[in-house]
Amino acid sequence: MESEPTAHRADMNGRTAPALLAALMLAIAPAAADVPQVAIKPALSVTVIYPQSSRLPLTISANGNIAAWQEASIGAESNGLRLAEVRVNVGDVVRRGQVLATFATQTPAADLEVARAAVTEAEATLAEANAEVRRSLELRAAGFVSEQKVTQALTAAATARARLEAQRAQQQTRQLRLDQTRVLAPDRGVISARSATVGAVLPAGQELFRLIRQGRLEWRAEVAAADLARLRPGMSVMVTPAGGSALPGRLRVLAPTVDAQSRNGLVYVDLPASGSARAGMFAQGEIELGAKNGLTLPQTAVILREGFGYVLRIGGDNRVIQTKVSLGLRTGDRIEIRAGLDAAARVVASGGAFLADGDTVRVVAAATPAK
Repeated sequence: MESEPTAHRADMNGRTAPALLAALMLAIAPAAADVPQVAIKPALSVTVIYPQSSRLPLTISANGNIAAWQEASIGAESNGLRLAEVRVNVGDVVRRGQVLATFATQTPAADLEVARAAVTEAEATLAEANAEVRRSLELRAAGFVSEQKVTQALTAAATARARLEAQRAQQQTRQLRLDQTRVLAPDRGVISARSATVGAVLPAGQELFRLIRQGRLEWRAEVAAADLARLRPGMSVMVTPAGGSALPGRLRVLAPTVDAQSRNGLVYVDLPASGSARAGMFAQGEIELGAKNGLTLPQTAVILREGFGYVLRIGGDNRVIQTKVSLGLRTGDRIEIRAGLDAAARVVASGGAFLADGDTVRVVAAATPAK
C-alpha cells in the first residue's frame, strides 16, 4: 500500500487542502455580505445645550443674628409714684415725644404748690430787705445811722436774695417732678418690650419700656479675619432670615477688633425697615465683592457623583462622553464650569442620570453655541 505525502493530501479531484480552504471561503463571502447590518437603537432622546458666558457675582458668605440698631430703655424718673395709665403696648409704632404712660400727679402737684408759696414768701422778704437798705442809705447820708446799721441792712438783703433763689430752684425741682409723671418717647420707633403695670409704685430708674430706635434693624455677621481686608463700607449685601425672604442690605461698618478665640470679626449691615426680619432672628447672607465672567451651565446639566462634577458631552457620532469638570460659583439656576469643558462642547441639558458613558442618543433640539 502506497504511503501518502505528509505535506499535502489531495482530494479525489486532485486539489490540495489549502486550495480547498480558499475555495470554501470564496463561497461563503457573498453569503455573508448579504446579511443585513443591525442598527444600534438610541438609548434616549436628548436636548443639547452649549456653555454660556455669564456675569458671576463674587461674594463672601457669612452667618449672624439680626438685632436692633439701637434699643432705648425707657424708665421711671421719679421715685415712689404710682403708675396710673399705660398707653402703648409691644409692637406699637410711636413718635418722638409721644406719651407712653402717666403716673399719679396728686403728690407732685401738692409739692409744687408748697414750693410756689415759698417763692412768694421769699420775694416778699427780699422786697422788705431792699426797702430797709434804701432807708439805711438815706439815713446814713443825713448822719442818723451808723455804718454798721447800713452793713446789717445790706447783709439782710443779700440773705433774702439768696433765699429767693433757693426757693425758685426748689420750685423748678417740684415742677420737673410733676413733668416726670408723663413718660415720653425719646425717639420715634417700635416698642419691643413692656414691663409697665398699672397701679405699681416704682422706684426711680425702673425700666418700663424698650424702644427700637427709628425701627432700624441690623445684621451682625461673623466674617473670617482673612476676608475682612476685602470688605468696605457701602458694599451690597443680601440677607436671608430663617424662614423669610431675602432682604437687600448695606454694609455700614466693620468692627475694629477680631475675636481672639474664633478669629472672626463682626460686620454690621443695615436692613430695610419693612421686611420679614425680626430682632433676634438668625440669618445667612452674601456680601457682594464684585463680578467676573465665566462659562456656566444649568444645574440640571451637571451630575454630582462621589463629590465630583460631571457633564455628558455628545460626540460626533451622537455617543455620550462622560466628562469630569471643575465647578465654581452658583448664581440662580446656573453653575460655573471652571475647567474641563470649552464653549463649543455639546452637553446634554437634562436627564443625565438615565444615561451612561458610551450610550447613543437622539438629539431632538440644540441651542446655538455662545459667541
